Amino acid sequence: MKKRSNAPIFWLLFGGGGVLSALTGVALVLMTGVLVPLGWALPQDYLAYPRVLAFAQNWFFKAFLFAVIALFAWHAVHRIYHSLHDLGIHNNAVTWLLCYGGAILITVVSAISLLSIGF
Repeated sequence: MKKRSNAPIFWLLFGGGGVLSALTGVALVLMTGVLVPLGWALPQDYLAYPRVLAFAQNWFFKAFLFAVIALFAWHAVHRIYHSLHDLGIHNNAVTWLLCYGGAILITVVSAISLLSIGF
């Protein structure tokens, strides 16, 4: 009997993160890194603390922020894990635990942080 693999779960998280980063990543970087700091097309106080806090306290946007943070992290660590082989670091249990353990840690910390700011 063939042993079951947990690889499809990690490929699902990797694929979800890739799709989400392709759809929203450029817009998020453009808005938070260029448009708002330079005052182009958006007011300077667009990302002021009270406004961002209100955004993060809404349940829908809280779920969006969690998806962005967690799926981007899973996508990144999956790429890093498979790129380590190209750098001469062969995949073993330690590299797997460091990479995917880091993604789990980022996911848990983001969930706790988003839940701690309330609704």
